[in-house]
Amino acid sequence: MKPAKEAKKYGKTFISIVGIEEAPKALAELALIENLMARSREFRSLLVNPGFSSAERENGLKQVAARLSLSEKMVKFVTHLTQVRVISALSEILKAATVIYLEKKKRAKAMVLTPVEISAKNEERLKASLKKLLEKDVDIEYVMDPSLLGGILVKVGSTMYDSSIKGQLRLLKDELIKG
Repeated sequence: MKPAKEAKKYGKTFISIVGIEEAPKALAELALIENLMARSREFRSLLVNPGFSSAERENGLKQVAARLSLSEKMVKFVTHLTQVRVISALSEILKAATVIYLEKKKRAKAMVLTPVEISAKNEERLKASLKKLLEKDVDIEYVMDPSLLGGILVKVGSTMYDSSIKGQLRLLKDELIKG
């Protein structure tokens, strides 16, 4: 299995099954399952291990779904992933589905790394700048990173915008080495 290609295929299928309006709730449910797989070795084994029968997997998944109040569509989707043996790539599928959803809603998700907390005024300026740059509404997740000396580091998808002092020093070092 080519993880990126398969993840995108199943992510697209997931969004088409749940629909664009129900996608946020469904993505949250899928994230619950991914989180449970990461935390519980037994649950992961139930879904991934070929030693369990389809009936055992489905029964176990329905019990978990009842506890977590998961939708029937979610149970069917995860059951399908276990049957075609791609459930181990659930985190990649979740990421792909999130990207597809955000693209359809003309939104982007950005992760901003800062050494200190950003004020509300600067937060709004950053959001406006990113919206202008990307031509999309932007959801921003802030992460405190004390290793940055100053400035910020912004990740949008696979693109990074580095205005940190650490990044500028690295660029200066590279230029000095080049001569």
